[in-house]
Amino acid sequence: MEEWQLEFEWLRVRDFVREKLSRTTLPDLNIILLLIGIQELGKPVTGKFTKEEKRDLMHIGCCRLLSEEGYYEYEGQDHDGWPHYKALRPFTLSGASEQEAYLKKLIIHYFNKYYIHDQTEFSAS
Repeated sequence: MEEWQLEFEWLRVRDFVREKLSRTTLPDLNIILLLIGIQELGKPVTGKFTKEEKRDLMHIGCCRLLSEEGYYEYEGQDHDGWPHYKALRPFTLSGASEQEAYLKKLIIHYFNKYYIHDQTEFSAS
């Protein structure tokens, strides 16, 4: 995917999420990773998440995305219903910009596959 295509598709995903959440500003990468984590948690949100829970949800989001590329494997849920992943191989991209671009591609694929094209309801509330 060329850089202009990546930026166009990334903007499209951000706008999709902004619209679904009835926000006025576009979400950034971290917010979208958090929302993917909440979606993968699969529980209704009944209150605010702690800082640690938000970090864990972002990790779940990253693991879910990277599992599509064989970096992680879903192991199951713990006794509280939180998903856990096992690392299969190291993530070798170095540099924040390379990692960010790679995650954006995976996010674009995730949203296109599960929400934008299939019109599955996306709800992180």
